[in-house]
Amino acid sequence: MQAISLHQDGDVTVATLRHPTSPMNAVDELLHDELAELCNMLRRDPGGRAVLLTGEGKAFSAGGDFDWFPTLRDPAALPALHRAAKQMIWDLLDIDVPVVCGLNGAAAGLGASIALLTDVIVMSERAVIVDPHVNVGLVAGDGGAAVWPLLLGPLAAKRHLLLGEPLRADEALRLGIAAEVCPPEQVTERAMAWARRLAAQPPLAVRGTKQAVNAQLKQALLTSFDVSTALEMPCFLSHDHAEAIDAINERRVPHFEGR
Repeated sequence: MQAISLHQDGDVTVATLRHPTSPMNAVDELLHDELAELCNMLRRDPGGRAVLLTGEGKAFSAGGDFDWFPTLRDPAALPALHRAAKQMIWDLLDIDVPVVCGLNGAAAGLGASIALLTDVIVMSERAVIVDPHVNVGLVAGDGGAAVWPLLLGPLAAKRHLLLGEPLRADEALRLGIAAEVCPPEQVTERAMAWARRLAAQPPLAVRGTKQAVNAQLKQALLTSFDVSTALEMPCFLSHDHAEAIDAINERRVPHFEGR
């Protein structure tokens, strides 16, 4: 893989997002495909008793690459994207060993959904989790419409999803979403400590318990994922989505028309 590096540290498989052309690990076709490949590979063989997923640089993943979005305005490209996104999330939930997410920086969009669907999150004190789909004229797909309400409740989830309001590290810790918050330079070390603790637990009991808990997440995804992604796909073809991207590139306030 070009945008994700893998290595083994004892019983822990370490996967690090390090996009060769994006210091913020923005999700383009390359990273989207490789995240799907990573989740599928770890589902089939995690390589150890725990996985540590983290990023390199200032962000875990800054969300969708704006340069990629225009290519998704081709209706012929959308069904494959939908299938790949769905399979990625299901594969992530079917990794049978614990997955610890070390948020070295911001996790946005798909990055946020992936982080929130792991098993333990360690956050840099500077990191945020944010889903800005609506801000760029898209329905909150990628599993966000399912997992945010489970973690925060519907009202708080809608505030974060509809406004793209970031969840700060201190608030994530208070809510129990983050297991630990630490200085940026300690994220990998502290996340590895959690991964090693989990790897030392009885494997059959850990895997069975994770499977049972994730059954609840899967039920929420059955309710919301297909609905959200089906509603998201037409938005890629909308005037408002194009206007949002143009406004960001031109550094101006967007004017949305609902079409």
